[in-house]
Amino acid sequence: MSFPRCKRTWNRFQPTSLQNALEGCMEYARVVHNKSVDRIADQMGLPNKWVLYKWLNNGRLPTILIRSFENVCGISLVTKYIAFSGHKLLIDIPSGKKATAKDINGLQASLTKTVTELLKFYDGQSQVEETLAIIQQSLENLAWQKGEVEKHHQPELDLEGVES
Repeated sequence: MSFPRCKRTWNRFQPTSLQNALEGCMEYARVVHNKSVDRIADQMGLPNKWVLYKWLNNGRLPTILIRSFENVCGISLVTKYIAFSGHKLLIDIPSGKKATAKDINGLQASLTKTVTELLKFYDGQSQVEETLAIIQQSLENLAWQKGEVEKHHQPELDLEGVES
């Protein structure tokens, strides 16, 4: 399976299985952060890379290590898949910052892609998993925008942008 190469596309990636989510996290760590399996296992505090390979191979990463794995890899695809498979929406916590034209254009593109995918699906030209993933992404984008609008009058402090 091929994974997205650029950061912007990774934000839209919807894993279709737990195995796909684990592989996606590993690929993201490799492509974006240049991390090897050895380095990921070391940063997770595992005795060696073979333990991690075993868990990735059978898709049985211990639950207690999911956050550690995602933090080391730099992306939360396992959590995203778990929410998706439980028919839940998962969004980043809105900050109340004013949306830019780029943000709104991205939302519009997402909604257009969803409608196009639905038309393809009902014409028998698209698979269920692909269609559901695209619908899920649009729902998450809309929910995030809803949260941004709700928090607009009381935005959070931008602590990440402040240098110490």
